[in-house]
Amino acid sequence: MLSHRAIWDGIDAIAGRHSLSVSGLARLAGLDATAFNPSKRVSKDGRERWPSTQSIAKILEATGESLDQFIDGAGNIPQNGTPAHTFTVPLLGLAQAGTGGFFDSAGFPAGQGWDEIVLPSSGHAGIYALEVQGDSMEPLYREGERLIVSPTEQVRRGDRVVVRTRDGEVMAKILARQTARQIELHSLNPVYEPRILDIEEVEWMARIIWASQ
Repeated sequence: MLSHRAIWDGIDAIAGRHSLSVSGLARLAGLDATAFNPSKRVSKDGRERWPSTQSIAKILEATGESLDQFIDGAGNIPQNGTPAHTFTVPLLGLAQAGTGGFFDSAGFPAGQGWDEIVLPSSGHAGIYALEVQGDSMEPLYREGERLIVSPTEQVRRGDRVVVRTRDGEVMAKILARQTARQIELHSLNPVYEPRILDIEEVEWMARIIWASQ
């Protein structure tokens, strides 16, 4: 029997072979664009979520791949548990992210000074990692953990996000509320008060799609 991780690796492998993000693969198959996102693979209480057989059938039909190809990709995991399909993403300390020259105006990595880490293949285009510094995201994210950030994912209320202000402040928070004029950000650590920022103060906001220790 294929494991939960292997099934999702198989979907990631199909997306990679067709030069698609997992969102692009879902759209190609006529599914909701978020159907295969990392956030959909585990519930908030930690329970594993599995893709439906119908959704797998749809992506096989849309890409012209066979079930055997899918199973081969799903089972392509070495004995040490590391997926065979990996890639590198830029890595920067969260404190460094507040200084100039590391991002373009849309929040994508730019310039020099980035390190790199290796991750399992995700299919997300333009993602990068920020290393947590400080305790404002405890108990969920602790100092030293790496937040995997996607500037292309749509941000909704309740999402965990990284926000950079025009003054160069960078913070990892929860988007509690957003209007046409303001955003309200909460910390997971109750010691820190909510932040309310005018939209004009925000240079960019990007969604945290998962964390890597």
